[in-house]
Amino acid sequence: MPKVLVVEDDPGVREALELGLPLFGYQVEAVATGQEALWRLPGADLVVLDVLLPDRDGFALLKEIRARSQVPVLMLSALGEVEWRVKGLKEGADDYLAKPYSLQELVARLEALLRRAQGQAEALRVGELVLYPRRMEAYRKDRRLLLSPKAFALLQAFMERPGEVLSKEHLMHRVWGEEVEPNTLEVHLSALRRELGDPPLLETVRGYGYRLRDDA
Repeated sequence: MPKVLVVEDDPGVREALELGLPLFGYQVEAVATGQEALWRLPGADLVVLDVLLPDRDGFALLKEIRARSQVPVLMLSALGEVEWRVKGLKEGADDYLAKPYSLQELVARLEALLRRAQGQAEALRVGELVLYPRRMEAYRKDRRLLLSPKAFALLQAFMERPGEVLSKEHLMHRVWGEEVEPNTLEVHLSALRRELGDPPLLETVRGYGYRLRDDA
């Protein structure tokens, strides 16, 4: 049963979704604030996020969610103007639904997001390593790796191209979207190496870049 995290400060709307979504096969956890949402985010398969929240702007919360997870996010708002919808999608929302809406339309949107998510690769596997992109979880054997969002993005880049040498420039643009100070990259690579443990899996190819051993 897919788990939906509902982030909505209106108690009437929140209760309606808590009662209505289970009728369509969803497990619901509903919260009223952005801070509660961040606490409850792990394990959610979908997020329904209202734009107007009491403790922070919904768009700001969306950025925080995206720094932690690639879980599908459907934004809700009474602000139905085009510029608001565009802003939500640019900030990382997967869909945007203006209020008022019908429960049937909301469910149809959620089903579409689930199908899209399930159509993507569930996991990347390289030797002892397993990485779940949408859940932002990675394991070596049965040990979960405790990685920052940047270190996680670096590991994903390596696991998508195991055995290949990836240049510093490629990694910078992949993870930061631009070139950063070389020391910044080295700090995050060092943290990733430490968390991966022994035997070492990342190799430095002098003058070229870095490589994840594909026989790991």
